[in-house]
Order: sequence, then C-alpha cells, then structure tokens
Amino acid sequence: MPSHAGAEALLLPPPPVVADGIALFLDMDGVLAPMAPTPDGVGPVARRTAALKAVEARLTGRVAIISGRTIAEIDRISDHALTSASGVHGLERRLKDKSIRRSAPDAGVAVALAGFKAFAADRPGVIVEDKGVSAGLHYRQAPDQTDAAKALVKRLQAETGLSLQPGHMVLELKTPGADKGTAVTDFMQDAPFKDAIPVMLGDDLTDEHGFEAAAALGGYGVLVGPQRETAARYRLDDVDAVLTWLEAVAKA
Repeated sequence: MPSHAGAEALLLPPPPVVADGIALFLDMDGVLAPMAPTPDGVGPVARRTAALKAVEARLTGRVAIISGRTIAEIDRISDHALTSASGVHGLERRLKDKSIRRSAPDAGVAVALAGFKAFAADRPGVIVEDKGVSAGLHYRQAPDQTDAAKALVKRLQAETGLSLQPGHMVLELKTPGADKGTAVTDFMQDAPFKDAIPVMLGDDLTDEHGFEAAAALGGYGVLVGPQRETAARYRLDDVDAVLTWLEAVAKA
C-alpha cells in the first residue's frame, strides 16, 4: 500500500513526455493490455508491439515489462517486443543479455495449487493458474465465489506461509521474497538502466511497490486508471492513453 495511506488522494496530472535520462518499467494487464475475463484472453496487438519497440529504441534499451504474469506470457502478449522483463511479481527476471534469474519455488506452492484445484473443481468460472513459483485463483467469471475464495486463500496462506498477492478478482499465493519494487530496484543496478531515472507505470495495488521503489531511486510512478490513493506522482486514464504516451516518448 502507499506509504501515505489515509491521506486524501490528489488529482494527478499526466506524466511529462520526456525520453532523455529515464528508464521505463511497465505493468502488463491494465496498463499495456486491457483486462480480460481469463488470463489467456489477452494477445498481441500491432500498435502495442510497435510502441514498445519504438520506445525501447529511443531509450537505448531502458524499458522493461514488470508483471504478475510469467515471462513466457509477457513474451506472448508483447510479441517478443522487449528483452528485459520481470515476471510473477519479481520472482523471475530476464536481463538484457537474455539470461534469466528465477527464484526457487516454495514447497507451499504445490499445497496451494492442490487446494485451488479442489476448490475450482465444482465451481464453474473459477480458474486456477500454475506459475511454478506461485498459484493464482481467478474468480472474475464467478463473482459469487469471492467470499469463499478469500476464505480459502486466507487458510492456505496461514498453512503454507506463502505471500498473498491480491489483484483484480484474483488471489495469488507466491513464493516470498520479491515484488515489483524489488524488480525495479534490481533492474536499476544493471546496465542499461543504471543511473537512469526510473518511471513505473501500473494500475493495481501490486504496482504500489514499484511506484515506491521508483520514487526512492529518484523517479516516480504513473497510475493508470481511475484516481485513487496511491504513491504515484502522475496518472493516465487507460491503456489507450498509455500507448499514446509511449508513442510520444518514442518521438521526444
């Protein structure tokens, strides 16, 4: 959550269109791609792919996607537009040299997966996602199961010691030790990101860690979506506004 929790949310302006000196960290769902009913309901879009390639060229490689999705899913949706990426909330990270660093899965992930699958077996619309280092329970298509899903996840978290990562109608139990903030911080230690000004674009509570990390390193966050309490300094309305902004940065 934002460090200024409880403060009155301010109306945030759009971010400046600048390219020199910044490094971009971009969430996927709700930022680069619209939210979909199911995890596989999002696919490549020509405009998105072109914008990512153009802004990466303008920033000489200082662009990374940081998502709750796996790197494999990031590549599928972005059509392999970028090399630098971090998946599963910082638990896996691909560097500019294409090497991948992954955390070892906690033993509790298998326990959570088994519990999620048993829960989903007789609940149409509930989807279980196995990310290796985490387990996700999606109930966007079964909103009547919200309370039951939360109760299950609370019990399994207590049983396994996994970290809880809530999202848009999804609850994820993941291997502890990383988040989107640690992903930003780790990227900023390596070329070509080192010594740049980090700018994190995100829409969800999971992105607040990224906003805070960017601010701590001299940069800022950009909230995408409706105004709310946040650690971000700027805001954009939606995915279309994000792509328009990226296209402008690529030409700046």
